[in-house]
Amino acid sequence: MITVHGFSPSGNCHKVRLLLEQLGRRLDRDYAWVETDSAHGATRTPEYLAKNPNGKVPMIERDDGSVLVESNAILCWLAEGTAFLPADPWQKAQALSWMFFEQYSHEPYIAVARFICGWTPLDSPRRAGLPVLRQCGHAALAVMEKHLASHPWFTGSDYGIADIALYAYTCVAPHGGIRLDAYPALRDWLARVEATPGFVPLPAPDAAAQALIDQST
Repeated sequence: MITVHGFSPSGNCHKVRLLLEQLGRRLDRDYAWVETDSAHGATRTPEYLAKNPNGKVPMIERDDGSVLVESNAILCWLAEGTAFLPADPWQKAQALSWMFFEQYSHEPYIAVARFICGWTPLDSPRRAGLPVLRQCGHAALAVMEKHLASHPWFTGSDYGIADIALYAYTCVAPHGGIRLDAYPALRDWLARVEATPGFVPLPAPDAAAQALIDQST
């Protein structure tokens, strides 16, 4: 068994939970979830930092005490040898290219805009950056829309971990004030992801975060 240290409203953590739930359906793979509230300091304790000095979630821990961090690295390790990651080297590299895109051109804008809207005070100076974050977020969604106009998935010809990586924050982009109305192919792709066997939705923010989101978007 592996233990996942994660914060349920986090898209990065939900990537891991979604894959594990879907793997469990196919491979009977079990795991334990330890709720770790990174928004309120749970990843900055001495105990947590001893395991992950970077102080972030998700983190997975094996029975022997070894750990792995960074959501997309975790996805790759979990998916190795399964249908969620292509075996063909070229197709695998294509999937990884979308996962790098998610980390460098998507998550820094869409996820950060969501965090600022839902988990920072209304008078936070970070909110001054929202217009640029939203502009860059739309640019990332436009790249995805162009791909999806002629491809059903991001992990080669089938659903897999590149789709999971991109789904996690795309599905909640409106929480950061980034609407999806202009992206019909992307909305269809979201629906396809949500129809895959074993799919579990990203948990909703708590009431306080949702109230801030409602006031910010």
